Amino acid sequence: MENVLRPLIVLGGSVVLTLVVGWATDLLLRKADERHHETPLWGLLRRARVPYQLVLCSALLRGSYAEARLLQENRVGVGRTLSLVLIGSAAWLVIRIAAAVVETSYSRYARIHRDPARVRRVRTQVELIMRVVSAIVIVVAIASMLLTFPAMRAAGASLLASAGLLGIVAGVAAQSTLSNMFAGLQIAFGDMVRIGDTVVVDGEWGTVEEITLTFLTVRTWDERRLTMPVSYFTSKPFENWSRGTPQMTGTVFWHLDHSAPVEAMREKLRDVLRSCQAWDGRSYSLVVTDATPNTLQVRALVTAKDADDIWTVRVAVREEMIRWLYAEHPYALPRVNTAEAVPPPGRGDGHRSSDEAAAWLSFDKPASDRG
Repeated sequence: MENVLRPLIVLGGSVVLTLVVGWATDLLLRKADERHHETPLWGLLRRARVPYQLVLCSALLRGSYAEARLLQENRVGVGRTLSLVLIGSAAWLVIRIAAAVVETSYSRYARIHRDPARVRRVRTQVELIMRVVSAIVIVVAIASMLLTFPAMRAAGASLLASAGLLGIVAGVAAQSTLSNMFAGLQIAFGDMVRIGDTVVVDGEWGTVEEITLTFLTVRTWDERRLTMPVSYFTSKPFENWSRGTPQMTGTVFWHLDHSAPVEAMREKLRDVLRSCQAWDGRSYSLVVTDATPNTLQVRALVTAKDADDIWTVRVAVREEMIRWLYAEHPYALPRVNTAEAVPPPGRGDGHRSSDEAAAWLSFDKPASDRG
């Protein structure tokens, strides 16, 4: 009877003690979170409740399972299993605590600094730091788990003896991966590109959505995702419209008749911009930039606070100006000029008859004067 009760008491006591300690810890964290609303640290630490309880339970069982005589035959297997659970849950707990601390530091920085560019830069660095920390903790945890097996410890000497050769082979095989990892760190701390930046890559315009140690994801304007190796951004040129400041200047072009009312268009541009909420009010202009035998090229410059707003302003200015020209100044729209065909040499005397001249003059007059 004792052989059955003792394992049950050990197991039940460990589980009950784990639940009680976990509940008490969660209660303290909840009260701390209610008292300190300015920091999310305590609320984030509550997310580590499950790995915390696993660490407690596995540690208690690991220290007391030897007292259970019923498990003497499987003592080695049970002990190794509990060790693996303890190592895995401890690694999980460390990652959760590190994430809570890093996220709290970022939230405090974002609350103090109002510059969106600096906040995005720190956000990029924070995410990459968390990925590096997680990778290191996972690798150490896996190595610790493997070392719990005697066969692995015996093979350690031979592995260390050939570590130099393996390092060379691994470096050659993982050359692209290592270059991407170093490129990811260079991007994070070199402030080349940040999460939320507006970039143009290979002719595609989009917003940086995710940066990892090996790849970068750009969300295009039509909701597509471009996944590219981070080494691309350290080896090839690209446009970063959010570098320094997100403010932008955009252009709108029209091809109009020589009789276009340029001065009236300037006044209309001012009225259109004043009614456009996306315009930031910094500046605008309208000038004639080119002239051909048939048309004038008119260019308007407008400003906005970011790439999305500059697109909205350009579209609004283009549509409103064309609508206004069509309704108020239709003569300013481009026209196709026609002329009488010249007869080939040797056919006719080159002079029009009186009927042909009258027909030409009638055609050349405005429609209101014909008849």
